[in-house]
Amino acid sequence: MNTTEPAAPLIGSQYQSGDIAWTLASTALVWLMIPGIGYFYSGMARSKNALSLIMLSCCSVAVVSFQWFLFGYSLAFSKSGTSFIGNFENAFFRNVLDQPSVGSSKIPDIVFMLFQGMFAALTPALAIGAAAERGRILPTLVFIFLWTTFVYDFIACWTWSANGWSFVMGGLDFAGGTPVHISSGAAALAYAIVLGKRSGDQKDFRPHSMSNVVIGTCFIWFGWFGFNGGSALSANLRAAMACVVTNLAASVGGITWVLLDYRHDRKLSVLGFCSGAVAGLVSITPGSGYVSPASSVAIGFMGACACNMAVRLKHYLKYDDAFDVFAVHGVGGIVGNLLTGVFAQSWVAALDGTTVIKGGWLDGHWMQFVYQLADSAAGMGWSFVVTYLILVIMNKIPGLTLRAKAANEHRGLDLAELGEPAYGHWDDQKAVSIQGVEHSMEVGQSASGSTESVNEVKLGSVSTLGRQH
Repeated sequence: MNTTEPAAPLIGSQYQSGDIAWTLASTALVWLMIPGIGYFYSGMARSKNALSLIMLSCCSVAVVSFQWFLFGYSLAFSKSGTSFIGNFENAFFRNVLDQPSVGSSKIPDIVFMLFQGMFAALTPALAIGAAAERGRILPTLVFIFLWTTFVYDFIACWTWSANGWSFVMGGLDFAGGTPVHISSGAAALAYAIVLGKRSGDQKDFRPHSMSNVVIGTCFIWFGWFGFNGGSALSANLRAAMACVVTNLAASVGGITWVLLDYRHDRKLSVLGFCSGAVAGLVSITPGSGYVSPASSVAIGFMGACACNMAVRLKHYLKYDDAFDVFAVHGVGGIVGNLLTGVFAQSWVAALDGTTVIKGGWLDGHWMQFVYQLADSAAGMGWSFVVTYLILVIMNKIPGLTLRAKAANEHRGLDLAELGEPAYGHWDDQKAVSIQGVEHSMEVGQSASGSTESVNEVKLGSVSTLGRQH
C-alpha cells in the first residue's frame, strides 16, 4: 500500500512576506542615510575637505559590514548573551537564517541582522564628523572598527537584546536614542577633545556648499522613515504611526530652529532649517513607536530648542566639534529619551497587536522617566570614556596618529590623503586662471616696466576667482 508523506515546509514559510518586504525596504532607506550624512558634512566643510567626508561615510558601511559579519551582530544580539554583552555563537553569521529573530518573531534572523547592520554602520559615520578637516583617514577607519566593537555593540546589547539590562529594566528606545545618537554624540565630544581645534581662523570655517547640505538633509529625512518606521519590524499600524510622528517632529524642529536663529540674525537660514530638521528627527527617534502625533510636535519643538542652545554653548566651552555632532545628536538623543519617559503611551505601542508597556507620565507611570534617565546616563558615560581610551591608545601607536600634519591640514585632506579633489573642474579653472594672471603680469612688466598695472591685474583676478569659488 502506497503512502504519501507530507511535504516538508518551505524555509521561512511561517513569515508574512509583507513584513519581510517592509523591513528590507527600510534597510535600504537606512543605507541611503549614510551617504546622506557624508553630503551633509561635506557641504558644511571647506571645499578642500569635502570629498574625504563623503569617502569616510561610505567606508563606514564597508568597515562595519565586515565587523558585523565577523562578530558584531553576535556580540549585540546573540540569544544566549549576558545582560552586558553577547557572545560569539553567531560569529560569521552562523545559524543566522530562518529562525525567529531576537527583535521580533515576525521576521527571520537574516532580515533582522541586515536591518540592524545598517544602524551599526550609520552610527560611527555620525561620530567622525567631529574630527572633520584634521583627522587622518586611515586611523579613522581603524577607529570605526574598534568603536563599533567596544562601544556600539555593547550599548545595542543593553538596549535591544532580550537579555540586555536596560531592556529588562524597562527602558524604552524604539529606534536608537541611546545606541545611535547619544553614543555617537558622546564619541564626537571625546574625538573633538583629543584632536584639539582646527588650525586657522574660525571665520573661515564656513559651509562651502549649502546645496550639499540640503541634499544630505533630504537623504537623511527620507531614510529616517525606514530608520523609525522600519523599527516596528512589521508592516503594521505602529510602523505607520512611527512614520507620521517622525515627519511631524522633523517639520516642527526645522521651523523652530529657523525662528530661533531669526531672532539673532534676522535671516531665514537654510542651514538652520536643515539643522533643526535633523534635531527633530533625532529627538523623536527613541519615542517614535510610543508617542502620539500631538506629543511628537512637543518633542520636535523642545528637541530643536535644546540642540540650538547646545550649539551656542559650544563656543563658551571652547571645544571644536566641527559639525555640532554632540549638540545635535548627543543632546537631541538625551532630550528624546527623557521625553519618551513623559509622552510614551500604551495604546500607541499596542498598535502592532503584541507590545504591552505601562507608558510614561501621560499614563501615570512615573518611574519610566527614571528608567530613561538611567539608560541615557549609562550610554553617555560608556561611550565617552571608552571612546576617549581608544583614541588615546591609538594616538600612541606608530602609524595610527590621529591628527594630520599641519601642512596636510592646510592643503586639505582631499589632496593630501586621497589625491583627488572634490571639484576637479573648478580646480582646473583656477589653475588656468592663475597661469593667465602670471602671463599677464609678465607682459605688463615687459611693456610698462612698472608694477602698478601688475598689481591691478593680480587683484582683479583674485577677486574674480573668489566670486567663482
